[in-house]
Amino acid sequence: MSRSPVVIIAGGSKGIGLAVTSILLSEFNASVVTLSRSITSGLRDLESDRLLALECDVANESAVQSAVQKAIEKFNRIDGLILNAGIIAPICRIGDQTPISAWKECFDINFFSLVTTITATLPSLRESGLGGKIVFVSSGAAEGSAYSGWGAYSASKAAMNSLCRTLAAEDPSVISVAVRPGIVDTDMQVEIRGTGSLAMGPVHQKFVDLHQTGSLLKPEDPGHVIAALAVDCPKELSGEFVSWNDEVCKPFMLK
Repeated sequence: MSRSPVVIIAGGSKGIGLAVTSILLSEFNASVVTLSRSITSGLRDLESDRLLALECDVANESAVQSAVQKAIEKFNRIDGLILNAGIIAPICRIGDQTPISAWKECFDINFFSLVTTITATLPSLRESGLGGKIVFVSSGAAEGSAYSGWGAYSASKAAMNSLCRTLAAEDPSVISVAVRPGIVDTDMQVEIRGTGSLAMGPVHQKFVDLHQTGSLLKPEDPGHVIAALAVDCPKELSGEFVSWNDEVCKPFMLK
């Protein structure tokens, strides 16, 4: 790599996003711009002249555009984009009394914010001397077996994967890949265990058991793969949906 990459990460203040931010700074010598609703203590602990932490509601189009402009003003370019911001709420069953506004909020954050952020960063990514990369942090819920209560979340992640495929077809100058990070020990899992039992039914116990047995992944495990793909994803993965521990991702895993 001829120079240090500049990477924007939406949702970089905690969980997987915070782990990715730390790894990019420490292992890849990257300059990182984080977009998050708040600046957490964990993010403050990473303070560096190579870190620009911005308070930004990713569902607010003008706020995202302003944040991307600040990133370019500080670091002059963008080489990578990691789309990690997301929510699982509402955990509800189709046809119950959950207002449609809750479903729309889920899509605003999990899907429409992706379009906004990609649109704002794509011109710079196209011009990257390192080759622009976009990593979509997806979910196993996007494909395969459906979980009761996860209608909004699963549909938004399926839409994310479709957007990744479309972008790869439309703009081959930028490498786009969607990554399933596995079941990770984050605040989302706390929310699932705390509020999901009624809507999820018997499958809810699976997530309780994973926590009780210490079987949840550490954020650093998939985080290392996501960070590495944001700076060095091979072109043959563009448009693909891969699991963090697939054979093709092993070169990017934490050693």
